[in-house]
Amino acid sequence: MTGWAGKVGRIRVIGTGVMGRGIVQLAATAGVTVELADVRPEAVAEAIEYVGGMVDKLAAKGKLTEPQAVKGRLVAVDAPDAPADGVDLVIEAVREDLETKRALFGSLERVCPQETIFATNTSSLSVTEIAAGLAEPGRLLGLHFFNPVPLMRLVEVVPGARTHGWLPGEALELVKSWGHEPVLAKDAPGFLVNHAGRGLNTEALQILAEALAEPADVDRIARDVLGLKLGPFELLDLTGLDVSHAVLESIWSGFHGDPRLRPSWLTRPRVAAGLFGRKNGQGFYSYADGKQQVADEATAPPKPSSPVFTADEHLARALSSAGVHVVSDAYPDAILLVPLYGESTVDAATRAGLPLDRVAGVDPLGGYERRLTMSVHAGLDPAVGRAAWGALAATGHPVTVVRDGPAPIAQRLLASIVNTACFIAGQHLATAPDIDTAVRLGLGYPRGPLAWGDLVGGDVVLRILRGLTAATGDPRYRPSPWLTERVALGLPLTTPGTTPADLLSS
Repeated sequence: MTGWAGKVGRIRVIGTGVMGRGIVQLAATAGVTVELADVRPEAVAEAIEYVGGMVDKLAAKGKLTEPQAVKGRLVAVDAPDAPADGVDLVIEAVREDLETKRALFGSLERVCPQETIFATNTSSLSVTEIAAGLAEPGRLLGLHFFNPVPLMRLVEVVPGARTHGWLPGEALELVKSWGHEPVLAKDAPGFLVNHAGRGLNTEALQILAEALAEPADVDRIARDVLGLKLGPFELLDLTGLDVSHAVLESIWSGFHGDPRLRPSWLTRPRVAAGLFGRKNGQGFYSYADGKQQVADEATAPPKPSSPVFTADEHLARALSSAGVHVVSDAYPDAILLVPLYGESTVDAATRAGLPLDRVAGVDPLGGYERRLTMSVHAGLDPAVGRAAWGALAATGHPVTVVRDGPAPIAQRLLASIVNTACFIAGQHLATAPDIDTAVRLGLGYPRGPLAWGDLVGGDVVLRILRGLTAATGDPRYRPSPWLTERVALGLPLTTPGTTPADLLSS
């Protein structure tokens, strides 16, 4: 049905909670007449008043013209299944329960014209399973908006297994006409954004389970080295661990226990203990009057008088510029700093034939121009370790001191983010451009994960993953075939390369 998107002039939004109100505001502002429905009639009046107030505020700030016209497009209806003649699209935003949604669409099928399209705003349920109860499942697809809808420009368009073939393309055009950015995602567990987001959270929890660093240290590294707006534990506290735990478990089980998505044992007891995060004042952080409580970072030791040796020329220059005495050989009294890529300090020092009691590891990710991370292994002389810390701090950059692990923390987080995106691309759950767009807009990352992998270097990401796999034996770190193939061919992670379709279409 080519051109359907341009003919959508009247929609019905069912469910007038936060998500429903946001969808109503977006559509009405875009010029669409919006019917509001809820099982509680009083909720409809409250929603119309709320949206009208938001429209007035935007007009007062000069961000919206003709607020009265927008408010005039808001129409209350008596019930979700009220007669729907003239309604082109129904979007449900009711509670996340399969049977509730199925029952709702079943009742709508009895009152809506045959040409009315149905959309579910589900974030975790299968679109195909929701549609399975319909006599005509082809008329339903997923339109997953993100909260707050007017500000979060991303919308996941998710066709079910039996959705009409013409409908996803028209839905993409409709979302664009409303001023938002659509991406097309397969009806797989977590769709696109929630699936991609597991890369950061599952690895951060694994790092915490290994007792390598405290949550605040991991978050500082994630913000300052990787450039994330929020660290993974800040994000878990913001979302609420009760919610995040359920998503972690759901996506992992949805992919039949794929090790790369394996949740941590840490979350279940924390949920049982009520450590949800901001919503109740205690999570990975404590909160007082809604403000996160974080201890100050420890003060670094002074710049050492002992000489420092490192084989990394970039680090040597940074230390020399800070007035640290850098030598060209690993003298017996020198502090030894080894750069780490996908390996532990112990492994790197052993491979280089260095005395372990004088070696500390340093993460080169970030080019020594931001926060520095120093790894401490069990055999390090404490005095040497403090001197190494002081040498790094002399550069003027903050230094996070962590326990030595199979790879530096920032590298593990980034490799997991990129590898998860590569699996999504390799399984054709979404295109590479849509993956990067969805993650950038939906998760607020500084860039899309595939473009990020290209920036760092696919070969570097692969080296980190192979090092983690060799050190831990854990299949969670197995590299995606999408990644290994593109590194072997010298192709960017953001390109599909040649496909059978290219041969068939020529």
